[in-house]
Amino acid sequence: MSNLSSSTQNSEQTEVEKKTSTTEAKPSYVKLAMRNMVRKGGTSLKHFGLTTIALISILVGLAYLTR
Repeated sequence: MSNLSSSTQNSEQTEVEKKTSTTEAKPSYVKLAMRNMVRKGGTSLKHFGLTTIALISILVGLAYLTR
């Protein structure tokens, strides 16, 4: 019995998603990126920090080698 109710709920959700997707405009890439960044804030901050450290290290290394 629970399988029938879950399949009914899935079909209802699909119908609702179809209705909302046709009436609303798709969110822009920037909005999706910002939403994703908010959801995974810790990972984004870690990657940003690692990128910053790597870039500064490369610049300092190049400055040392070309002095």
